Amino acid sequence: MYTVAAYYRFVTLADPSALREELRTMFAGTDLLGTTLIAPEGVNGTMAGDAATIDRLLDFLGERTGLDRGEVKFSVAEVAPFRRLKFKLKREIITFRNPVDPTNAGQYVEAKDWNELIADPGVLVLDTRNTYESEIGTFAGAVTPALATFSDFAAYVRANLDPEKHTRVAMFCTGGIRCEKASAYMLEQGFPEVYHLKGGILKYLEEVEAGKSQWQGECYIFDERVSVDHEDFAG
Repeated sequence: MYTVAAYYRFVTLADPSALREELRTMFAGTDLLGTTLIAPEGVNGTMAGDAATIDRLLDFLGERTGLDRGEVKFSVAEVAPFRRLKFKLKREIITFRNPVDPTNAGQYVEAKDWNELIADPGVLVLDTRNTYESEIGTFAGAVTPALATFSDFAAYVRANLDPEKHTRVAMFCTGGIRCEKASAYMLEQGFPEVYHLKGGILKYLEEVEAGKSQWQGECYIFDERVSVDHEDFAG
């Protein structure tokens, strides 16, 4: 059984290359699999291994980047969900191509409070993921823009949404990282109240009982499992 940890952390890294080399040295030859992206703006990864290896990884990232273990999304897999181990340098840990400060993001909503928020008819519920992801699952009542890539989100907002009409927006994505930039962008565009699901769909599936869930379908993920639902989470 593999423990799968999905995480991100926006933090200024003075030397991303040095961090990559430390990670390579520490985990080469171990059972750790998956990909972690490293950029000047932080880290973003989904990794799998036995529980002890994942603990060692998260402890290291906590020391080097301030990653909060409480914000990591955990699930389990019976077979290896990745084929290789990769630590990759990038310009952005999530590609948006629109200058925005992700540290000025919208208001977090905990998984336990999400159902109440999206039940409000005055709230626009917005799926920020790509079309091929939303086609296999999304939240009840959510608007699913026709996005080929996340970098299309800004153009969608400019063309379709109005800060004076859409005064309360609740957005979500797989693990939360896209909403950090998407919600910050919407606030910059003048939308007065922007909320986002803390930890994304993965944290929701981990913490909310299936019988109380407003999630419909499955959640697309970027590993060999292809998709997950409530049953795939250890919590």
